[in-house]
Amino acid sequence: MKSVQQAYNNWAQQYDTNANKTRDLEARSLRETLTPLSFTHCLEIGCGTGKNTVWLRDKAASVTAVDLSEEMLSKAKEKITATHVQFVQADITQPWSFATKQFDLVGFSLVLEHIEQLSPVLKKAADALTTGGHLYISELHPFKQYSGSKARFETEAGTQVVTCFNHHVSDFLDAAKENGLQLLTLNEYFDEDNRTNIPRLLTLLFQKK
Repeated sequence: MKSVQQAYNNWAQQYDTNANKTRDLEARSLRETLTPLSFTHCLEIGCGTGKNTVWLRDKAASVTAVDLSEEMLSKAKEKITATHVQFVQADITQPWSFATKQFDLVGFSLVLEHIEQLSPVLKKAADALTTGGHLYISELHPFKQYSGSKARFETEAGTQVVTCFNHHVSDFLDAAKENGLQLLTLNEYFDEDNRTNIPRLLTLLFQKK
């Protein structure tokens, strides 16, 4: 995970300002998916510069916002000073010491493409959820991955590509099922809502049984 951490540290300065269709569409996906839900305690995995934290802050009584990159977190902390939002730098493949209470929402935003094995991480998420709580996942669509798309950004030295792993739709569904999570909705998001193109995002909403 060190290479991923360093990449996002390097990306942080320009993350909010460079053109990024995936980032912008995922912000829309999260809001559309979670607006109908009520939740009190939210665990946000992959908060980045806080693009979704600013919305979750107004929806939940408490938000624990986690990211691997300290530089991304620094940008998020500049935007959000609310006392009910706690920022944590952590590697989610390690024990979740930040999960000090039960949450009724756990969300992953553009994170799991950087995780090789899904089930161990989804087990940690399921353990952190209350019974009946929701798990939100939104990732670069596998079809996009198959065509060679990966998280990347431009630097003075050229394009930097972040380490990614391909996950099939069935991989997400199987890992969730193994950990007692029931699929509620599956949505695909397209650039300019043009459904004749390859979808950009896969968004899944699960509930803990």
